[in-house]
Amino acid sequence: MNEFFKKLPFIDNVLKGIGQIMLQENRWTGLLFLIGIFMGSWQCGIAVLLSTAAGTFTAMKLRYDKSEINAGLYGFSAALVGVALSFLFETTLLIWILILLGGALAAVIQHFFIQKKIPVFTFPFIVITWVLVFALHHFTHIPPSALLSCEVIPTKYDDLLACTNGFGEVIFQGGVLSGMIFFIAVFISSPVAALYGLTASILGAGLSQMNGEPIKEIHMGLFGFNAVLSAIVFSGVKKTDGLWVLIAVVITIAVDDFLVDNNCLGAVGGVFTFPFVVGTWITLFIQKTVRKLATSQS
Repeated sequence: MNEFFKKLPFIDNVLKGIGQIMLQENRWTGLLFLIGIFMGSWQCGIAVLLSTAAGTFTAMKLRYDKSEINAGLYGFSAALVGVALSFLFETTLLIWILILLGGALAAVIQHFFIQKKIPVFTFPFIVITWVLVFALHHFTHIPPSALLSCEVIPTKYDDLLACTNGFGEVIFQGGVLSGMIFFIAVFISSPVAALYGLTASILGAGLSQMNGEPIKEIHMGLFGFNAVLSAIVFSGVKKTDGLWVLIAVVITIAVDDFLVDNNCLGAVGGVFTFPFVVGTWITLFIQKTVRKLATSQS
């Protein structure tokens, strides 16, 4: 199978780009993500393929570092732009065009921050999608996607399923099966990251419930997916890794709940993965400060 991907490196780069949505440089993870997305919506599946391909193609044409392209670093923000637009809006011709342009622009912005050695994670996706959602709401009459009005039927297993639903909502998928597939996809690449992510999703659901957030949205995983990403960033086999995961997850959940409760970003489509980015930045700053103090005292 490796020979197949060597002959078709572009496909390999696209799949790794999709896998990098949850920080996994793994083509099989990306393929499982893609399957899970198609199970939820064929429009979202096509959108992810197009936007990730656009981001990867742009990076290749602009001759960005080949190792970075091969790792999928120019695909994940692009992928999220595609799935977000196709999830939020009816897929008209303009939306498809914006999916391609947004994917290409995400790669350019990602490259800028990579060159500056600034870890921005999914921030390019967030900024592009906020701008596009605001513009589309104010300057077009494109109706919302039918996916937004899909009714979630409660079951007696909702408390149990909420933990993997957090994985699904990272890529805008509310289906139970998609969430399970995404968890397995991360697990085959990094069992430690998957298990930390699962724990973070449970913690996100629990703390948000204590904070009085709507139980229906908690069960959907809407208060767990940012925590999942934060946990994956700091996951590792060292004992101290668990502490940093806990700090990052708690900060992320606090930011998430605050922004949602105050509807701070409703005009631009919602919080998306912004709480994850903010929580991770704060934790990295704390981590850097602690290391500096430890070095100065040694």
